[in-house]
Amino acid sequence: MNDNTVHLHERVKKILYSLTGITLAENKDIMIANRLHKLRRDTRFNGDLEDLLDAIEKGSNTTEFINSFTTNKTHFFRECFHFEDLRDRILPTFAKSGQQIKMYCSASSTGEEPYSMAMTVMEARETLGRSLNATIIATDIDTNVLQYAANGVYRFSKSSKEFPSWIKPQKYFKRRVEKNLANEEILIKVKDELKKMITFKIMNLNDSSYPYNKNEFDVIFCRNVLIYFSVEDQNKILKKLFSHLKIGGTLYLGHSENPHDLINYVQRAGQNIFIKTKDIY
Repeated sequence: MNDNTVHLHERVKKILYSLTGITLAENKDIMIANRLHKLRRDTRFNGDLEDLLDAIEKGSNTTEFINSFTTNKTHFFRECFHFEDLRDRILPTFAKSGQQIKMYCSASSTGEEPYSMAMTVMEARETLGRSLNATIIATDIDTNVLQYAANGVYRFSKSSKEFPSWIKPQKYFKRRVEKNLANEEILIKVKDELKKMITFKIMNLNDSSYPYNKNEFDVIFCRNVLIYFSVEDQNKILKKLFSHLKIGGTLYLGHSENPHDLINYVQRAGQNIFIKTKDIY
């Protein structure tokens, strides 16, 4: 890369960090170049790339910039053992007490994770009874993926192994008729009973505080999002999330993530499953 390109990419990294706290790795140059050119096309910006970044730094097209540089890789029931733990260990307690369970998904992306949480609750109701009630708040910083999630329409391959054996997709999705799909593919739309359980909201995990009460949630999913932040910022995010988790509540982390400074305030209950034992402050 020439010096101008290096300078341009460093500016992208600094702007992204200032807006979201996300730290882009050193090996992301091709991704940065591709997404920067796409951003210019999508925003119909007439100037050069330096001018585009100038405009973003002054407050123009910041939402489009954030949407362009956030990563949204996900699928239904990713790391399924967490949903099995939710089904087998947590939900029976709430069904027995009749108390509503409040859950938070901190990185909704295109919605597969919160819908997987909702399907787990619906499936548990069949064995535990209708007294099991749940609410899910799902947030993301990317407005495009939040809209996608709220729409709840997905491509699905008939040969997919995405759903575990204890979930029958036809119970939770309606088939949509669509031409020009591959032979194995259909469109599926989330049924309203799942949608009613979830509230999608925009939120930046890098914000100084979150709009929730202390000890508000029984379960927090924070999986495969901390990896996009520096270790220092991971700690800050975890401590903020932790303050909103009830004592006895469960924190689920992604396969390559760890609780860092929270380690003395949690009890491990399984693979990247942590139960809060006491408050930090």
